[in-house]
Amino acid sequence: MRHQIQAPSAVVMVRPHHFTPNPETAADNAFQLPRPEISADAFEARALREVDAVARTLMEHGVRVHVFDDLGRDTPDSVFPNNWFSTHHGGRIVMYPMAAPSRRGERRADIIELLKREYRVQEVVDYSGLEPDGLFLEGTGAMILDHLERVAYVGASQRADPIILERFCTHVGYEPMVFANRDPEGHAIYHTNVIMSIGTEFALLCAEIMTDTARRDEIVARLTHSGRDVIAISWQQVTEFAGNGMELTGTSGRLFACSARAAASYTPEQRARIEASATIVPIDVPTIELAGGSVRCMLAGIHLSRR
Repeated sequence: MRHQIQAPSAVVMVRPHHFTPNPETAADNAFQLPRPEISADAFEARALREVDAVARTLMEHGVRVHVFDDLGRDTPDSVFPNNWFSTHHGGRIVMYPMAAPSRRGERRADIIELLKREYRVQEVVDYSGLEPDGLFLEGTGAMILDHLERVAYVGASQRADPIILERFCTHVGYEPMVFANRDPEGHAIYHTNVIMSIGTEFALLCAEIMTDTARRDEIVARLTHSGRDVIAISWQQVTEFAGNGMELTGTSGRLFACSARAAASYTPEQRARIEASATIVPIDVPTIELAGGSVRCMLAGIHLSRR
């Protein structure tokens, strides 16, 4: 069915038991904030409750959630598995090279084995061997994939190397559409999934950060031509994680999972346009958001057929 091509009905999540904002990634992630002045145990407990709330809420809506525990202390960003692997129709899993050394330990054989056991997997493509060459492409953080039109939208950054992007797109049969971008401080946005989200019938996009107006117009036209309602979000809304949501398929139809903070930032018109296609499901994750990511970053979508 068309909606399940773009909006998966299953995800992988990781419960971090030693969560903290990662100092290695703070240099180019302007959304990160310091850990509050509370004990590590209390902070970690807050994060764990938020992850469990996301998993529970999605399951209540009929989304299949595969939950794994990360007990290690050396992977502070393990709650964001969408950066190290993605899945694709036709039975393909792709694993990615990560910029921060501390993030490379997030790759887990047990997650890949579960996917092979419960879904039809024909091939595992692993680009992680390119890390020593300083080449990085951080999965569906760096790329927003239009599975219907087979386009990879990518905001240029040091976490989205064009060489690997070209290899990925050639391998899976997608067209790359890269755009230059700058935040108000003049820096490239670290991941595309904080400024853009594509659903089956709508797309959220912060076009004002695109520095090439011709490319911006081309992307808006491409999304519009695909039949989607292109909903503009402001940079201020981006800082509230308004662009960091994910459309999923539940038992009652499509839903748009996002943080409570993101949902509160939508105008009544934006909310109505989103909900013309998918029910907004807001979940409060303020502790997780201190690490510079939100609900979308917590979900690795499964676009594989079940066995």
